[in-house]
Amino acid sequence: MNPLLLLFLEFFKMGALTFGGGYAMIPFIEETVLRHEWMTTRELVDFIAVSESTPGAFAVNISTYVGAEVGGILGAICATFGLVLPPFLIILLIAKVYEKFKKNTLVQGAMLGLKSTVVGLIAATVLSVGKEVFFSGGISAQVFTTANFYISLVIFAVALFLLLYKKLNPILIIAGSAAVGILAGYTGLIQV
Repeated sequence: MNPLLLLFLEFFKMGALTFGGGYAMIPFIEETVLRHEWMTTRELVDFIAVSESTPGAFAVNISTYVGAEVGGILGAICATFGLVLPPFLIILLIAKVYEKFKKNTLVQGAMLGLKSTVVGLIAATVLSVGKEVFFSGGISAQVFTTANFYISLVIFAVALFLLLYKKLNPILIIAGSAAVGILAGYTGLIQV
């Protein structure tokens, strides 16, 4: 199959079948990218960090990147268009009928189920990305002897605290975390 058509179809599927936004798409994106061997888990996790740190919708950023990696600029266009087309069409349809049915108990039940599932998908993403960040070489006692593990753990804990308790702007947290990572790399504390 033509790689550009494959990109479009795979991301169209994601856009049509994934509910809950960009983070809920990560397991689907990960499975697709690894199945087609478009990039490694490590490369994907690195770009998840970049996608989160750049302006724009997370899912659009990551689909554009995967598309560019696979098929250049045309690949980026195909993957991004494939991802955004289904939700665009679906939301147009829902906007037409939602107001009429929003008090319906079936619709309310569906919304409760969807919200709960999205939380589960986001939790699965946290565990998957966390495993790659903290235990990329597998879980062993050696992991706990590396500076990378402890630097990542401290950055995670500080970011979580600042987000939950200080309500600090996420952009400042991302910039600060990048600065700490750059400093740790520059001083030789972390190893790539």
